[in-house]
Formats: sequence, structure tokens, C-alpha cells
Amino acid sequence: MKKDLPTTENLPARPLSTLGPVRTKSGIEFDASADIWAFRDDVTDVSLNFSQLTNISDELRESAKRVLSWYAENNSSAHMRNLFQRFQHFIRMTPSQLSSISDVSLLNYRAGLDESTGWYLGTLAGFLRKWIQLGYPGVDEGVDLLLKQLRLKGNRKGIAVLTWDPIDGPFTTNEMEGLHAALNQAYACGSVSEEDYVLAWLYILLGQRNQQYAALKVCDVRVKRNAEGVLKYSIHMPRAKKRTKNARAELKERSLLEQFGEILVAYAEGVCKQFEGRLVDPMQAPLFPTKRSAGGTNGFEFHRTALDIGKTITTVLEGLSVVSERTGEVMSITPTRFRRTTGTRAAEEGYSELEIAALLDHSDTQNVQVYTASSPAIIDRIDRVIAMGIAPLAQAFAGKLVDGLGVDTSNRIIDLRVDRSGAPMGDCGKHGFCGFNAPIACYTCSSFEAWVDGPHEGVLAHLLENRDRQLQTTDKRIASINDRTIFAVAAVIRLCEEKKNPAVKASEETKLLPVEASEETKDV
Repeated sequence: MKKDLPTTENLPARPLSTLGPVRTKSGIEFDASADIWAFRDDVTDVSLNFSQLTNISDELRESAKRVLSWYAENNSSAHMRNLFQRFQHFIRMTPSQLSSISDVSLLNYRAGLDESTGWYLGTLAGFLRKWIQLGYPGVDEGVDLLLKQLRLKGNRKGIAVLTWDPIDGPFTTNEMEGLHAALNQAYACGSVSEEDYVLAWLYILLGQRNQQYAALKVCDVRVKRNAEGVLKYSIHMPRAKKRTKNARAELKERSLLEQFGEILVAYAEGVCKQFEGRLVDPMQAPLFPTKRSAGGTNGFEFHRTALDIGKTITTVLEGLSVVSERTGEVMSITPTRFRRTTGTRAAEEGYSELEIAALLDHSDTQNVQVYTASSPAIIDRIDRVIAMGIAPLAQAFAGKLVDGLGVDTSNRIIDLRVDRSGAPMGDCGKHGFCGFNAPIACYTCSSFEAWVDGPHEGVLAHLLENRDRQLQTTDKRIASINDRTIFAVAAVIRLCEEKKNPAVKASEETKLLPVEASEETKDV
């Protein structure tokens, strides 16, 4: 006769045996009986303080340790840490002393969550289901039935992408171009180090997770010559999947632009030399090494943590003080925004959901549909009025305004398509041939010296005419390629007007002053 399998309702509570050493999935051993779990696992710092759970019984605390120990052995340490944080939040939101988790305490917890934290219960529910399955004491019988009946909310995904949130969402084309220009200029001036420059461009080009960049090694940078004799550059990105043993168990090759590939290879060679004599194989050195200590173990010596890498990219790029044309303020920079930008740009280019999932290193397509549903951030139509209005916010003009008419005429920038008389737009302060398309590329270059009396209105009209024509014959992406230059030219025109007529500048500044509330509206 076939016996019925035990269910969670009739499964007896497992007795609490003595806790001892636990080994994580990646091989890190720690003492699970301690009240503080603190260790480094690959590129993740883990710190769980059970002594902070003050309003629960000792038995409930010990059971929680055993459930989390199971996650440490079978899942990633980061996932275990996240579950502890959700459990800790639940305990803190429960005012009374707890000896067990009841359906009533869960309902009270649910009532205290708002729109932004509603998904916490969904994560906690998974933890409690595993608790019940493992058979440890501390969860009442009614909890399993309640979790089956509740409609649990998942983590809200895609809102920042769908709404083009200016703080957390993808960057617009103008914002990205502003970052590119500021980053390149800062590196050229020496205010951004080679390491930070390379890291920033990897975020911009690939849009991967912090953990993946932290796990990179020198040997991941590759260069090879193809059949035509052309050098091809690539990087093998660690996939850092939860199901794998460690962050480098799987690698995925990603092609790189030649211009950046050359810089990356030179940087990697420099890091390799730094670790000669420090590691048996310097090619196994981290691409972005820590400067404080030896860092992790088990093949991750001298690696920085994912958290440290993320903080670095935020600090470096926010330090450039690039202003968003959407907010008029310095852009908020988070690593996630580059990831969202990569997915959004891929959708605009017509990539399929499968291709976007591959670019972002997703295992499936359930989280990439938001990118294909997102509306483009390209401005449909730009005329002179719009260009002049956006110019102060875009801050695209990188050069300086000069009176012109200097003795040296060899560096003057002239374009007969714009002005048949040959009137110069300005001078090149670099005093050399750069190879870029003048005068289009000049207005966003820091070496450009725009003349106060230059034919800048003609340049703006020429660019706007070309944009309108391309909108009719191609698509928005092609037509918008010079949008930042349009805003830069408009900024020069505004500066020229202010220099010629100071009253214009005073008028503009008056418009930006805050309006003093009247007596009737002060209390509203």
C-alpha cells in the first residue's frame, strides 16, 4: 500500500542540535553558533548580527540561524544576507516579544508595509516556507495556510525605466554624451585616474553588475588578430550566477571597441606588472585591485568587494558634476542606471528580448520586457526656441568665448556651407589637427575658442535643417546624433548675446529668481 508523503502540516519539528562550522557554497567556513557572522565570500562582504534581534526568544533565534545556515550552504551568501535583512525588518516591526512566528504577527507586519516595501513580505514568505520545510521550531501551524491564501507582492520592477525617472532611470542621450565628454576631459587633465577611467567606461559600454566588475582579473582582457590581420579586443565577464559555486565559475566574452580596447590592454598590463612577485601568476591579479589589504581568499586575493566597486563609480562620476537637462541639477549616478540605459538603448536599436537578456546577462526574458515597452527619450522636433531653452540646462558648450581677430589665422575654423563669406566660427586652441568634423565637433570640445561675432546663428540653422531632413528620410536615432552639438551652438549664441548686451543676462537671471509668495498665498 502506498504511503502518503509527509506535508508541512504534519511534519514534526526537528530538534535543535548544536550548531557548529558551516561551509558556504563557495567553500568559506564560518562558525554558525556565533551571534555575529562576518566573513568575505568571493567579492561579497557578509555581516549578520543576531544579537540585534533583541525581542525574540533564544530558541527562535537559534532556529533562524539553522535556516540561514541552509541558505549559506545551498545559495549565494548575498541571498542569505538579503533574507536575514528581511527577517530582521520583520522582527523590528513587531513590537511584542516573539517566541514563535504566528499568522497574526504576519498580518500585522503586512499592514505596516507601504507601497515601496510591500514586496518585503514576499521575500520573507519564501524564507518562512523553507523554515517550515526544514522542520525547525518557531513557525506556527497557521502560517503555512496563511501564506498559501495571501496574494503576495513581488519587488516592483521596471518603474524607473518605464517612466524615464531622472534619478534612477536610464540616462538620456544628452546625459550620456555629457558624461562621455566630462569623463574624457577629466582623464585628459589628470583629475580621474586611469583605473577609474577604465572602470567607468566598462560600466558605460557593458552595463553589468557590480559583482561582475569586482570579480574581473587581468587574464580576462583579451586581444587577438583575425584572419585579415586586424586586432580584436574583448573581455571575459564573470557571470556571477547564484547557482554557480563562485562568481567566476562562468565567463562570457564581450567584444570591445578598438579605441577603448587599446586603453584597457595597456591598463591591464600595468596591473599585471604591479603583481609580479606578489602572486604566483600575476595574470590572476584582479583587474581593479584593493589598495588596503589582501582582500578575499580562495582565488579572490586582492579583489575589491562589489559594494566598493559600486561606491567608486558613483563617487567618480558624480564628481564630474555633469548637469542633467531634465532636472537642471547635477546628475544622480548609480551603477544600476548604466544597466538600465544599456537595456533601453538595445530596445531602441531593435534588439529582441532574447538579445537584450543576453546583453544584460539575464537567465530569461521575464525582466527585460520593460525595455521594449519603454518609450524613447529622443526629442521628436527641435527648433531654435527649444534649442535656446534647453541650452543652459544641457551645458554642452565646453570651450570659451573670445573676441577673435587674432594675428594667427592658421587655427581658424571656417565652413563655407554655413557662411559663404568665410567668416570664422572661432579658433582651435589645441593648435593641431584633431581629425574630427569641424565645425560640428568643435562646439562640444574644450579647446574651441568661439568668436563673439562668429556666424553661430548660421551653424544652428544648418544643424536644425539637417535634423529635420533626416527625420523625414531616416529615423530619430540618426536625426538626433548632433542634438548635443545643437544645444552647444545655442549656448554660444546665448553667451554672445549676453556679452554684446549685458541687459539680456540680467533679464535671464531675473527669470530664475524665486518668486516671493504674496500675503494671500503664504499660508496655503
